[in-house]
Amino acid sequence: MTDKSSALNADGVSEPFAAVTAPLEAFSHGERFGSSFRHLSSFGGGDHVGVALEELAPGKESNPSHYHLLEEEHAYILEGALTLKLGARTYVMKAGDYVCFPAGQKVGHSLFNHTDAACRYLIIGERNPNDVIVYPESGRVSVRLTGEGYRKSATMDYWEGIDPAAAKPGARQE
Repeated sequence: MTDKSSALNADGVSEPFAAVTAPLEAFSHGERFGSSFRHLSSFGGGDHVGVALEELAPGKESNPSHYHLLEEEHAYILEGALTLKLGARTYVMKAGDYVCFPAGQKVGHSLFNHTDAACRYLIIGERNPNDVIVYPESGRVSVRLTGEGYRKSATMDYWEGIDPAAAKPGARQE
C-alpha cells in the first residue's frame, strides 16, 4: 500500500489504482452498527458520483434504515451474503446481486450481515449537495443543506408560533 492521498498524478490527472490503495476507514456505533469502507471515488478524484467499497462484519448493520428524497443509491454484492431490510420486507442478497434505491422511494433500507463471514459490496450514489434523508425507525429527518437533523414530531405546523391576535404590520398600536 502507498502513502498517496489520491490517484491524481502531478498533473492533476486521475490514474488507475488498486482499490486497496484507497484509505481504509471504519465506523461503529454500539453493538448493532459498524462497517469498514474505502471511498474509491474520492480517492480517484471524483466528486459527482460516490463509490465506496464496503465490508460488513458478521452480525453488523450498515446504518439505520433510511431513504433519500433527492439522492439515488445502488448496492452491488461482490462477496458473501447479507440481508437487505427494505421497509417491512427482507431479502437475502449474495455475490452478484444488485439493488437500486431510487430517490424519493419512501421505503427505508439498510443492510445486515446475518452470516458468520464478512460481506463485501459496492455502494454507489449521487453526491447531491442537497438532500433530505428520512430515518423511519427514529423519526429523524436530516437536511444535508444545513447538516442539521430534525424529528418529524418536531416539525412545525404552518401557523405554529404565529399569534393570530397580534397587530397587523403597519397598523397603529396604542
